[in-house]
Amino acid sequence: MGPYFEIKKEFESRADSENAAAMAKYMKDRFVFYGLPAPKRKEVYHSFLKSEKKSKKIDWDLLDKCYEDDHREFQYFVSDYLIAMSKFLTYDDIPRIKTYIKSKQWWDTIDFLAKVIGEIGSRDKRVGRLMIDWSTDEDFWVRRIAIEHQLCRKESTDTELLEIIIVNNFGSSEFYINKAIGWALRDYSKTDPKWVEEFLEKYKDKMDKLSRKEAGKYI
Repeated sequence: MGPYFEIKKEFESRADSENAAAMAKYMKDRFVFYGLPAPKRKEVYHSFLKSEKKSKKIDWDLLDKCYEDDHREFQYFVSDYLIAMSKFLTYDDIPRIKTYIKSKQWWDTIDFLAKVIGEIGSRDKRVGRLMIDWSTDEDFWVRRIAIEHQLCRKESTDTELLEIIIVNNFGSSEFYINKAIGWALRDYSKTDPKWVEEFLEKYKDKMDKLSRKEAGKYI
């Protein structure tokens, strides 16, 4: 029995139908769930991820199989796996990660995968240039990845890059884009509130109301 079937067996044995219904409802009934909250889900594969780190090799066949599974916990597993193995990921792995970004899209996995792209970007400047391209993609979830990929960088944030990406998304009526813009600015305001204040003043006539509201929460 391979790791996919082992994890699936454990997920099934811990399934909670009542919680599964609640989780599905929270996600607008877009996905089916086993009903495992994050701690119980991660408990299933904690030891497995430890062993994978020792191997220092990404099992893409396993990840592809897991991402294809209808249960949302498997997409969360893939995201947790990639975050755990992030130091072994390279720029050349981004096309494979993008296949997950483009599949079963919703804010939960997109925000997980933004962290993965961000981790690669913290080590490879080519990611910044790629994110500028992604910031004008026709798929707004791909644009959201670009906006969010520098979250939690603090002093290491490339503010020039952040500004370019955000400006490229002005004029969007998409909630998840305008929310992400506000979130990115709000996060950086904890590090450099003056920069964010100046940004908000500079672009006050171009920013969506939601973005301005979110950006100014800590200022």
